[in-house]
Amino acid sequence: MRAQTPPAVLPMATAQADRERVVGRAQLLARVGLGWHLVEAGVAIAAGIIAGSVALVGFGADSLVEGAAGVVVLWLMTGGRSASPAAERRAQQLIAFSFLALAGYIGVEAVRDLAAGRHPDASWAGIGLAVVTLATMPPLAIAKRRVGERLGSSATASESRQTMLCAYLSAALLAGLMANAIAGWWWADPVTGLVIAAAALREAREAWRGRACDCCA
Repeated sequence: MRAQTPPAVLPMATAQADRERVVGRAQLLARVGLGWHLVEAGVAIAAGIIAGSVALVGFGADSLVEGAAGVVVLWLMTGGRSASPAAERRAQQLIAFSFLALAGYIGVEAVRDLAAGRHPDASWAGIGLAVVTLATMPPLAIAKRRVGERLGSSATASESRQTMLCAYLSAALLAGLMANAIAGWWWADPVTGLVIAAAALREAREAWRGRACDCCA
């Protein structure tokens, strides 16, 4: 008589297969985000240097930090680390430190530009980049957050918050660049830089505390 599979085995196997599928989706989203952030960083930093815009350079630097966070998530989602609390905590700390470094750099540069009264040139390339980013980042952030919630991973959800932060910052960047290009409000550029620095500091604090995902609180 054929031995029957214990009833508990199939549900466990199904749950494991489902988790592996979600992990694969998290990896795919992280790769898509990483690719975009590298392009975004290159365009923003180049345009920022040409125009002398601390806001654009800061936005590009933020994109590099977000790309680094994507690499952290890829690391977390390979080799069985997605189920490791120690790896999860280390990923949180790496993301927090990257945001803290960004906040310090952009904050200092923005204050210097305000104090010196530095007038950046208009950057239509930066304006175009901000428009594209504002349209594309929210759907990607929502998809990443859902995956993070499915996995119970605060590091993955934290990376999704960074992606959404990119959308918010692109809106601030667009406002600052338009104000400078159309109205000649040079101070709008470093003020936008300070907004980016403050947002990065807040994300560093939240990532360190591991509060990026309600399911993990």
